[in-house]
Amino acid sequence: MSESRIPTRALHQWVTDLWLAAGSTAQEAQLTADHLVGANLSGHDSHGVGMIPRYVLAWQANELQLNQRVSVLQDAGSLLSLDGNRGMGQAVTAQAMEMAIARAREHGVCVMGLRQSHHLGRVGHWAEQATAAGMISIHFVNVLSKPIVAPHGGYDARYGTNPFTIGVPMDGEAPLVLDFATSAIALGKVRVAHNKGVPVAAGSLLDAQGGPTTDAAVMYPPAGTPQGALRPFGEHKGHVLAVMCELLGAAVTGGHTIRPETLRHEHAVWNNMLAIVFDPARLGTSTSFGHEVAAFADWMKSARLQPGQHGIHLPGEPERACRAARAQQIAIDAGTLAQLDDAAARVADARASAHPAPGPLSALARG
Repeated sequence: MSESRIPTRALHQWVTDLWLAAGSTAQEAQLTADHLVGANLSGHDSHGVGMIPRYVLAWQANELQLNQRVSVLQDAGSLLSLDGNRGMGQAVTAQAMEMAIARAREHGVCVMGLRQSHHLGRVGHWAEQATAAGMISIHFVNVLSKPIVAPHGGYDARYGTNPFTIGVPMDGEAPLVLDFATSAIALGKVRVAHNKGVPVAAGSLLDAQGGPTTDAAVMYPPAGTPQGALRPFGEHKGHVLAVMCELLGAAVTGGHTIRPETLRHEHAVWNNMLAIVFDPARLGTSTSFGHEVAAFADWMKSARLQPGQHGIHLPGEPERACRAARAQQIAIDAGTLAQLDDAAARVADARASAHPAPGPLSALARG
């Protein structure tokens, strides 16, 4: 399927204008655009602007609530329990992380639970917010939407892609950011493959009968047809990590785990997150820490390369390389572009604010 190239700056403005037209404040629209376009820049199109059509449907269904602030449910100093009030994840999670970072500065550590956020996007973004403040952060997230991942040994979907993320600051260097779904592939990457009409990697999907497949269409079947499932990465290892993300991200924070009783919304994606944010300097290892990280990185990268490999990467390096490559323009496939045009038309028809809707994104496309 063909792709169009959108100037990066123009794409950011289009996303900002879209959410201003839907009724977001200037700050919320800006944070949403920063995050979504930032995901595309980082090479994670699965969590980028292609999520907007789903967000718009959730907003139209009154499942996504704009312009929310977090509510403090419990405050025990270094422990915070927060509710996102089903607000735009890019805005309420930014506020929640600001609070957690401030508490970590005060106490050395903060354990923060955030429940009932609308889709909070690429979790690595929140790790980067912490590392920019000199903090290490660890994140466990569950995904409250239609189950799409089969547990190891089964083929009926029972949970979501449940991301796990760690961010580590580097003195004078870019941070280390580990950020991955516990499924073998993120659903957004399956969506992108489906829109492009290309297969996914072997070992990522099961069809509705439990057989292995590379056909992304099994996750987007016609109405009334059974859906396939994503597989956990690393067989039992990804499965048990997903279970822990479900329980720590949701049950511990007071959010819901994914069960038929808790899935009463049609379009929204709710996330619950447990974040542990701490100041490594407060452990008294600030001098040795930077040296050990650099020394280990050098040792690791000295390994002989397998045929066809061009280098050994630290966590976060591929994203930084992609940001440089996409700084001027971002490629969007024709299927996703059509969905974004439809989302813009829905916002325009709603006339939700005095700010004009931005018009079709395809008008900005370059072949």
